[in-house]
Amino acid sequence: MLRFQTRKVIVVLLVLLFGCGFALPNLFSPETRKAIEQGAPSWIPRILLPIHAVVLGLDLQGGSHVLLEIDRADLVRSQVTQLRDDVRRILREERVSFQGGIGMTARGVSLRVPDAADRAKLLPKLRELAQPIGTLGAFGPSGNMSIEVAEQPDGLIQLNVTEAGANERVRRAVEQAMEVLRRRVDALGTTEPNIQRQGLDRILVQVPGLQDPQRLKDILGQTAKLQFRMVADGQGGDVDMLPSQDAGGSLVPVERRVIVEGEDLIDAQPAFDSRTSQPIVNFRFNIRGAQRFGQATTENLGRPLAIVLDNKVISSPVIQSPITGGSGQISGNFTVEAVNNLAILLRAGALPAKMTIVEERTVGPGLGQDSIQAGKMATLIATVLVILYMIGTYGVFGLIASIALLVHVCLIFGLMSVLGATMTLPGIAGIVLTIGTAVDSNVLIYERMREEAHQGRSLVSALEAGFQRAFATIIDSNVTMLIAALALFALGSGPVRGFAVVFILGILTTVITAVTLTRMLIALWYRWARPKTLPF
Repeated sequence: MLRFQTRKVIVVLLVLLFGCGFALPNLFSPETRKAIEQGAPSWIPRILLPIHAVVLGLDLQGGSHVLLEIDRADLVRSQVTQLRDDVRRILREERVSFQGGIGMTARGVSLRVPDAADRAKLLPKLRELAQPIGTLGAFGPSGNMSIEVAEQPDGLIQLNVTEAGANERVRRAVEQAMEVLRRRVDALGTTEPNIQRQGLDRILVQVPGLQDPQRLKDILGQTAKLQFRMVADGQGGDVDMLPSQDAGGSLVPVERRVIVEGEDLIDAQPAFDSRTSQPIVNFRFNIRGAQRFGQATTENLGRPLAIVLDNKVISSPVIQSPITGGSGQISGNFTVEAVNNLAILLRAGALPAKMTIVEERTVGPGLGQDSIQAGKMATLIATVLVILYMIGTYGVFGLIASIALLVHVCLIFGLMSVLGATMTLPGIAGIVLTIGTAVDSNVLIYERMREEAHQGRSLVSALEAGFQRAFATIIDSNVTMLIAALALFALGSGPVRGFAVVFILGILTTVITAVTLTRMLIALWYRWARPKTLPF
């Protein structure tokens, strides 16, 4: 126990060196860290130049908090519309005749097929539209299927979206929306935004450091469904009357036929028109979009092209010449900020459904700074009191435990810096808690040493027994706490997860500092002091 091989000592020291080294940037200001990164020689490996600090959460550095809710009714309507189109396709393929049209309700469609033979041929095809929900959906009741098909005695066939089907559509839409929102927020240039699901149909967006909630709402609230359509010559036929930004909000007729959609965009960047110096958005299509756009501009020279965003005409330029290169520009009465926001929306893509902001709030930096100061004070007081208690109770062994405790805190910050974890106010509470629990392992070891010494064992034998016999208890207690912390991380959200992350890292580093480091320091102390009895 008191003999450490040289390579083990070197490994422990390297782990501590790197851990504390990654925690060191937290003592510097952002400007200093940036200067260090820019001034370092290029031949130095980045792993040897830790310049990343722990990211502060919304409650510590201030920022914007927005809770969005996806429009469930809009999603169900799109499901019903898709269901109607699928039914029409099957009717054409099977060449089945039906009476009247295909009726649509809020949750499904209906049609009347009077011929029994046609119904027998049609129903199996319609039932193929139903998809199982969940792993047991294929064997469960109809409630576990996405669509319910019912046949009435008078030849009426009804297809309805089930509750399970609607919930599954909402779930997929929320997952897709989270990715779109993340791309939009990342384009704002902020660090470590927190985007997570809240319940079935809500998404929480927290952007630390962003003090402009209105811009965040403008970015997140728009569906950003982009379409290129021709302005119609009149108001008859397949025409939509849409408000136009160029016309001061008055309605203009726009053809329903869509030439190109935003899905075909591969890039959109803000710029300035070289002729008018007005802010514009330069865009570029993929191959499919470029071909469609080139054909449409070639066939419609001299006609105005409507650029429609969320059913609003944001610009309607006249096609002066064919645009066959796959790129173009969106111009209008835009401000610089509006152009930047539009470019972000187009690059990130459209949301799968309309989203409504149900909660918003802004945390000022002053409140966050107060929380940081209070957290620092709590951590300092807890550390000092624990160190005084350990030294007063166990003497030099208490001092060794205190050194291991300080290294333990440094390792937590180092791991958080490496992992890019966000420090929140509950996270500070987690650090304060681990300061108390970290020395529990030392107390177990030391008390075991004292018991062995009272039973008449030699000092070396008591030291060895203290570590060996307390080790299993230390592992058991830390494993049980780790299970609870993992449950908090998996099932919790927001502040609960912030607390769980810090607590998990604290548990992992406790085993390194309270056992390995303490053991090595006691071995070095024994070789230096050559004591005859325990120092406590």
